[in-house]
Amino acid sequence: MLDLLRPLHVSTDNISRMRPPLVPLATLIGRELRNEKIEKPFVKYGQAALAKKGEDYFLIKPDCQRVPGDLSTSFSVFAIFDGHNGVSAAIFVKEKLLDNVLSAIPQDITREEWLQALPQALVAGFVKTDIEFQQKGETSGTTVTFVVIDEWTVTVASVGDSRCILDSQGGVVSLLTVDHRLEENVEERERVTASGGEVGRLNVFGGNEVGPLRCWPGGLCLSRSIGDTDVGEFIVPIPHVKQVKLSNAGGRLVIASDGIWDALSSDLAAKSCRGLPAEIAAKLVVKVALRSRGLKDDTTCLVVDIIPSDIPVLPPIPRKKHNMFSSLFGKKALSSVSKSTKKLSAVGAVEELFEEGSAILAERLSKYFPANANSGLCRCAVCQVDQTPGDSLSVNSGSFFSPGSKPCEGPFLCSNCQKKKDAMEGKRSSRPTVMT
Repeated sequence: MLDLLRPLHVSTDNISRMRPPLVPLATLIGRELRNEKIEKPFVKYGQAALAKKGEDYFLIKPDCQRVPGDLSTSFSVFAIFDGHNGVSAAIFVKEKLLDNVLSAIPQDITREEWLQALPQALVAGFVKTDIEFQQKGETSGTTVTFVVIDEWTVTVASVGDSRCILDSQGGVVSLLTVDHRLEENVEERERVTASGGEVGRLNVFGGNEVGPLRCWPGGLCLSRSIGDTDVGEFIVPIPHVKQVKLSNAGGRLVIASDGIWDALSSDLAAKSCRGLPAEIAAKLVVKVALRSRGLKDDTTCLVVDIIPSDIPVLPPIPRKKHNMFSSLFGKKALSSVSKSTKKLSAVGAVEELFEEGSAILAERLSKYFPANANSGLCRCAVCQVDQTPGDSLSVNSGSFFSPGSKPCEGPFLCSNCQKKKDAMEGKRSSRPTVMT
């Protein structure tokens, strides 16, 4: 890790050898005319980190399978967990989150159905993991940026301020996450105060206020995370989720903790490593951030290239005029992303499939949730525990199902998850039961 502190010597000759040969335009047109179909892309990645407090963790799993043993169902997962107030939450989430997400996806469904179910499964997995960690009675917390890559489809779920950007082959840098910092996100500040939290700066001797906006009690700068039992349930684990489909030209993801983004804008991070293999690119992003700001926080970066099988490295993008849209992605310029946010640029042929960032659990769960028709049991939309209709709670009203209602149309929650939902909405206090 300390090798990153030494100058990174990459000669012009080495860079030239790394870059793939250019494909003639006539060849590209010929492919289109013949309707030549490029199959699954290659996924190549690199990782680099420098530790200040040792609270950053990451997950790299390039060999997951929707159907165990079936290589044709492969997908990849990349994630960063930036812990605070200790490492226990980051470690726990790294170990548990993927399994909790996958358990929320119905079995024996097609790839298209699997991708459609993934955004809701990510919400359920984040909330379930938060409930399980809080039962341990520990007070640390963590941001999460969780990326699932299935062929050309990229799905990103995030809480906190660890960011994922997409550098598409059209040269446009797009943000796939939303920063949940109280200082910059007006919508989140309003939600926290409406749920019973207080937002303000740290008071020092003499009544002066210093530092960023924080949520009290606890003094956390974030409005969403996993863990943070001592802060309050208005700090929710419900992620912003975005799903996009890349063109066959591919693209590059840069996933990093705030040690990178406090030093570099999204645009600068992408430009600093274009045309280099993912392994070198990750190291270079960390090096550029270190030069800009110094080592003031844990700094972790994953670079993931999604590329056609006949291209070994993403080609560099020609220099373009300043793009005002992409420059808005700098950390200081961010506030929030509304439901009416602009689609990703058509220049990079990136199609936006899904985006939702509501912190209201009922708005994130589908009205349809599978039930066990043979047993007559209903399944909790969060923890996947089967319940009898009389023990289930409506996710919308919170009331018990009446004998005349249709109890298995869903979505519905078990009593424990309903308590969590109410607490996140400020309807009741929630003190977790510590598992011994």
